Amino acid sequence: MNKDLLNILSNSNKDIDNQKLMDYLAGKLPDAEKNEVERWMAEQPDFGEDAIEGLSAFPKGTDLNQYVENLNKDLNKLLKDKKARREKRKLKDQPWVYITLITILILAVAAFYVIRKMLER
Repeated sequence: MNKDLLNILSNSNKDIDNQKLMDYLAGKLPDAEKNEVERWMAEQPDFGEDAIEGLSAFPKGTDLNQYVENLNKDLNKLLKDKKARREKRKLKDQPWVYITLITILILAVAAFYVIRKMLER
């Protein structure tokens, strides 16, 4: 089985092996291990049943590995696009912006002193 399929489920549970869960859905487990998975699902009513229901919703013959690869590719593209947008929003390192700001500050300070001298007279 493709490692990416197991990576999607890597943080999902700690009590049961993800490969065992996939084998359960495929009907490849012996009875003893099926019972173990079913006991685990009974103990984890929120995750267990939802995971089995969601994974079994795929039609028979669906290539889950290809589906996982597409999900990972889409997720990576989304993250790259988000990073690119964030980089665009950053103020680029443009020296003329800094020169303009320093010039305006110098002019403001000079104007302050000139006005102050004029008011003292």
